[in-house]
Amino acid sequence: MGSTTMSPADVKIGPTRLLINGEWQESAGGKTFETINPATEEVIALVADADAADVDRAVAAARRAFDEGPWRKISASERGRLMNKLADLIESNQDDLAALETLDNGKPISESLSADLPLTIACYRYYAGWTDKLHGKTIPINGPYFCYTRHEPVGVCGQIIPWNFPLLMQAWKLGPALAAGCTLVLKPAEQTPLTALRVAELAMEAGFPPGVINVLTGFGPTAGQPLARHMDVDKIAFTGSTEIGHEIMKYSAESNLKSVTLELGGKSPNIVFADTDLDAAAEGAHFALFFNQGQCCCAGSRVFVEHSIHDKFVEKLVEKAKARRVGDPFDRDTQQGPQVDQDQFDKIMGYIEVGKQKGGELLCGGARVGKKGYFVEPTIFDNVSDDAKIAREEIFGPVLCVMPFTDVDEVIRRANDTPYGLAAAVWTRDIEKAHAIANNVRAGTVWVNCYDVFDAAAPFGGFKMSGSGRELGEIGLDAYTESKTVTVSLD
Repeated sequence: MGSTTMSPADVKIGPTRLLINGEWQESAGGKTFETINPATEEVIALVADADAADVDRAVAAARRAFDEGPWRKISASERGRLMNKLADLIESNQDDLAALETLDNGKPISESLSADLPLTIACYRYYAGWTDKLHGKTIPINGPYFCYTRHEPVGVCGQIIPWNFPLLMQAWKLGPALAAGCTLVLKPAEQTPLTALRVAELAMEAGFPPGVINVLTGFGPTAGQPLARHMDVDKIAFTGSTEIGHEIMKYSAESNLKSVTLELGGKSPNIVFADTDLDAAAEGAHFALFFNQGQCCCAGSRVFVEHSIHDKFVEKLVEKAKARRVGDPFDRDTQQGPQVDQDQFDKIMGYIEVGKQKGGELLCGGARVGKKGYFVEPTIFDNVSDDAKIAREEIFGPVLCVMPFTDVDEVIRRANDTPYGLAAAVWTRDIEKAHAIANNVRAGTVWVNCYDVFDAAAPFGGFKMSGSGRELGEIGLDAYTESKTVTVSLD
């Protein structure tokens, strides 16, 4: 990738069939669907379309691999070796994977290379290091007994990932599940199936036994729902909309009460005090919203700005938004690519129209870029009221709401006036204000004088309707293990 711009025609397309029990298979019904290049609206490839029959086959393969297959007998250190081997293969193929991610998702190639791939590789390596460190404790209980705990894998895991960070979300799911000794059936989003299939191919090359990793491409109602309802799936991990998260919980309750972890939507407050470094805060607020075309669950979409600096700060935000380069995602100088598909484009444009009518003052953007591809101008609304639709609902696009405030107590109250609680940030030189926000804003992650700082070791997840459970870090393993108590009589 030495050239400034490459062509989609240069991208290597990997597998497009289902991976079940270590074999690439057509869907049971022989159906396929199109995956689309969002920058050109052209078909990239036809991909196998899984249904309930395919879910049954994949779950059965995962169950055999867990109950009977070699995976159960492989040592913890060997699991770690296989995971490190997969990380090595991803690293050696990172240019091709980045190009495939950009082709299928639309994110700029510069971001695929600088963010998605390094974070993905680091996640696998982090959890590879945990495989032989999942141990219990001895417990001094009353009487002549020896009591200890074991941490055992939860079993067969169904994992459903979104389209905004396909490679990274796959790593967030596979990493802890494989480290704990689970087997899995992964369903990538139908909009972005290609890198999930390519990583699965690399996992087979690394030497993972058949049935440990199964990948089903398809749609939520026909593949995701049967997976979430399946009686032989012990756990479901889902990242996506709050609306579908409700359905996943319901499916669990209606089936076998399987364990569920959910990472859902957000409407994150990004709070800027007058005593901050305005240039750093403006750059941080710009990045917090417009990164990945605004398609981040933790995007800082509500920017609360202290009244005394409002005009100066907004001027900086608008200047940055107008200068943002929107266009061909394969051009290394592009900062913003297209939205993922037509539905997402239409949803964002719909919110912009509502914002123009009732949301606030449109300062810049608000229109489509070009006539082909799902490109949206970086858009900023000012003086947005707390009850405006664009301030209440997750837009998942390049639309930023500026909301002036007066003091700490007021902004804490307003920041918490949302059904979500995924992330938040504060920009200030005052340590008391920083801790006041960190301690009182109800969010799973709070960044101080930074935004979107991620590391595989740092837990991530939400309060309220932003989900349940945590991913990443040591705590991310909890969802994939069961704690067992063993008591032995010494009498």
